[in-house]
Amino acid sequence: MGLFNNIFGSKNEGENKKETKIPWIALTSVEQLSEIEKKSLTKPQVIFKHSTTCGISRMVLNMFTQNYAFEDGQMDFYFLDLHSYRQVSDETGYKFQVMHQSPQLLVIKNGGVVVHDSHGAIAEINLEKYL
Repeated sequence: MGLFNNIFGSKNEGENKKETKIPWIALTSVEQLSEIEKKSLTKPQVIFKHSTTCGISRMVLNMFTQNYAFEDGQMDFYFLDLHSYRQVSDETGYKFQVMHQSPQLLVIKNGGVVVHDSHGAIAEINLEKYL
């Protein structure tokens, strides 16, 4: 059974893992972008642009969630479902001057994007650097 547990995972595998919960704020309107810009003057704002139909996007989201280790209130985390809110996604690119990619992570501080990346490179972003 050891081989199958390694391939498919063990039933007990999740018992010792702590459930990570990111305090996501749904990004659903263009008006929120001005709010994010304003809030970034006092606290870093993070936008995760996610494609619900892309396996790579799901994998990157899972990696991001597993590595989340912030205390409440250090940053605000916005989740943007690209398919449900296409106009918000387009406006995010215009407002913050970044080319659309998916998945994509943007960190906004002092009114502008201080770092952004996509796909596997999201894991390389050290969010603590922007606190």
